[in-house]
Amino acid sequence: MGFFSKKEEGGMLDVIRCDEQEYLVWKWRPSGEANSTKKENAIRYGSSLRVKDGELAVFVYQQKDGSMQDFIVGPFDQTIKTANFPILSNIVGAAFGGSSPFQAEIYFINLAGNIPIKFGVPYFNITDSRLPDFPVPMSVRGQFIFNITDYKLFIKNTRLINFELDDFKNLIKSAVSSSVKTGVMNISRTNTLNLVQIEENLDLINDLLKAKLKDVFSEDFGVNLKRFDIDSLELDQESEGFKKLLQVTRNQQEKTLTAQTDVTIKNMNDMQGINARNVEDTFRIQREEAQRAQKLQTETNFIGAHALNQQSDVLKTAANSLGEMGNMGGTGGMNPAGMMTGMMMGGAMGNQMAGMVNNMGQNMQQQQNTPPPPPTIAYSVSVNGQTAGPFNLHQLQQMIQNGQLTQNTHVWKQGMTAWELAGNIQELTTLFGAVPPPPPPPVM
Repeated sequence: MGFFSKKEEGGMLDVIRCDEQEYLVWKWRPSGEANSTKKENAIRYGSSLRVKDGELAVFVYQQKDGSMQDFIVGPFDQTIKTANFPILSNIVGAAFGGSSPFQAEIYFINLAGNIPIKFGVPYFNITDSRLPDFPVPMSVRGQFIFNITDYKLFIKNTRLINFELDDFKNLIKSAVSSSVKTGVMNISRTNTLNLVQIEENLDLINDLLKAKLKDVFSEDFGVNLKRFDIDSLELDQESEGFKKLLQVTRNQQEKTLTAQTDVTIKNMNDMQGINARNVEDTFRIQREEAQRAQKLQTETNFIGAHALNQQSDVLKTAANSLGEMGNMGGTGGMNPAGMMTGMMMGGAMGNQMAGMVNNMGQNMQQQQNTPPPPPTIAYSVSVNGQTAGPFNLHQLQQMIQNGQLTQNTHVWKQGMTAWELAGNIQELTTLFGAVPPPPPPPVM
């Protein structure tokens, strides 16, 4: 009989494959040959090996220098022959008794599968940094998903022989529970979290724990932590520690609210004081401008009257001169030539005086008919439900630059039927566009 002719060992030619739907590690055995170490490990020459995509076939066999492993990563579907099965040369060399071409254990490992596991950590004591002497019981619930990305690391950290997925899950769940318990306590202590509002920090706690558990999954189990999600952080609200903590939290919140209210009232008072001073300054400026205009008008009228008086003196002098010219002749009689000259000069001066008087009258009439300066544009501003102002355009622009006035601030001026947003008033829109941008950063 030839080397491969003994059919009593290893059975018929086999198709070596895994037909399991959900698994992580599965050991192949010839059909009907389970629980026989010799026969279940007998691989016949000419059998076919089928490894699906996302699977790994692991061959474990004995050599003189110890156990050996070879790996076939799917997809793979070929008949076992020396020419196309490189590991065969090593395995055949380990055959014993001529009973079979080779002896090897074959394991299939699921590389594509994701294993979800739910976990729950029962109540454990956690403390708030404000009340370290009043611990509060807390429980944690969540779920995680792991898979195999480094199969050599997984095989190194896991015994393939007699592998049970449920046992493996329990080991991981135990490690997760321990890490979550210690992790939550450390996070609460180092980050000074308010336990009453701890669920508001769930994302922070979740991210910190996931980073810690990734190392645990890799180093201890050789698997990859794909997802980690905490569903709830539950405090025992009936415990003495929680009640005491709740009372302290409420007292602090009340004090904080009172302080915030005081600051708000102070800011409102300060704003009202600023508004009052602005209004006072506005009225003072308007009053000073009116006084200057009135003074200028008085000075103009005075100058006109003074010029008229001077012109009258000139005319009087001219009249006297006319009288003297009329008596020119030396004999005391009438001098016709002199009278004619005087009349001509008198007429010219009369016309000149009449013109001057007429011009002054026109100037005075024009001054009387000149309308008063346009009224100052002033807007009232709504600040925290209080009315402030009125403010002129220059003051409004300063308030925009200081951030006291925005496009969403309500304003009103005389003639408007109701309050309106500043951004909706056309004559104010240019003020917002005139606000300079923030200065550039300093040159390093």
